[in-house]
Amino acid sequence: MNDDRPGEFIEVPDGDTLWRFEAGFLRSNWTCIWGRGCQGILDHPAEALQQGCCSVGAELTDLEEAMTVSALAATIPRSLWQHADHTDHDDVFSDSSRTNTKVVDGACIFLNRPGFAGGAGCALHLAADAAGESPIDWKPSVCWQLPMRVDWAMQPDGIEHATVRRWSRADWGDEGETMAWCCTEGPEAYVGEHPVIDSLGEELAGIAGQHVYVRLRREMGFSEAPPRET
Repeated sequence: MNDDRPGEFIEVPDGDTLWRFEAGFLRSNWTCIWGRGCQGILDHPAEALQQGCCSVGAELTDLEEAMTVSALAATIPRSLWQHADHTDHDDVFSDSSRTNTKVVDGACIFLNRPGFAGGAGCALHLAADAAGESPIDWKPSVCWQLPMRVDWAMQPDGIEHATVRRWSRADWGDEGETMAWCCTEGPEAYVGEHPVIDSLGEELAGIAGQHVYVRLRREMGFSEAPPRET
């Protein structure tokens, strides 16, 4: 179910920040269908490649995040990282600016391809799972936050608005004009068993803080904690 109510945002004040959440998306049953029909972000449908949104290197928010990713990469067992040998003098980054991860053979250096013995998908994610830790603590923020996006805008009254919404094709810039598809702009990915406010609860709490997430759930008429998986 894609509960699309344009313009409906739930607001949760938190000190000098007003969090604004796209309610229709949080009520929807969007789910990541990587490896299950995801067409990727190339200019042609490419389900078989299983690249998802990893066809470009991940953009890092700042030097601290880059240093964290670099340090964690050094701990990934080679058995879980197909392209570990492609690190060089720029480490896992595209250049010395450390603003993007390196692209290897058409996708992020951390993306294991289908058929790799250690498992397809993000090596950082696989290593976090193997260590019993949350992938949120290992992956670049742009990766674990997708398909949610946060727009920050300072207001004249000194209150900063943080708008949490689904990514759109336009958010990809020029690349978005030629992408074969955008997973939030069609029915294919709206096939999850739970509403996004439950299924991406950890991510929402990671973005806005647990206290804001609990208040958001209350404002939207949900229980204070997501139901446990059975």
